[in-house]
Amino acid sequence: MTISCRPPYRRRLSGRPLVRLSAVVLLAAVAGCSSTDASVSVAVPSPLAEEAALCRALHKELPKTLSDLGRADPEPSSELTAGWGDAAIVLRCGVPRPEGMSDPQSDAVEANGVNWMLEERDSGPRFTTTYRRTYVEVTMDERFTHDSTPLAELAASVKKTIPASL
Repeated sequence: MTISCRPPYRRRLSGRPLVRLSAVVLLAAVAGCSSTDASVSVAVPSPLAEEAALCRALHKELPKTLSDLGRADPEPSSELTAGWGDAAIVLRCGVPRPEGMSDPQSDAVEANGVNWMLEERDSGPRFTTTYRRTYVEVTMDERFTHDSTPLAELAASVKKTIPASL
């Protein structure tokens, strides 16, 4: 998303009050734009050392773009997290096993050889890998409610770096 920070259109009128008002409007516009530069924040997982090593390997293999969205990693910067499109898609590696995996009625999808458990949320779907040595979680905003394309695009990286569990 691109936000342009231009001063608002102003008509040319005479008088000092307009100068003061223009300065106030300009300062407000600049202040408003500076808040949009803040990065999205996510909780960084704290997996065991072996799982963290797998996650670091995954981080190196992740694509620069995902579903035509550019890479925009969340804060704090970590090899355990990644993001695309200003938090439209956020990946966290080494997350704890979701409670929903114990439910035999859980929804699941398979995308290019990687199995994912689906959790439907109001803000968009959350997927967590299954049958892997560590759990990889991918949250997507509501535009991806019925679109598993990002999972298919992540599959090669996940298969290469996060071995299947036996």
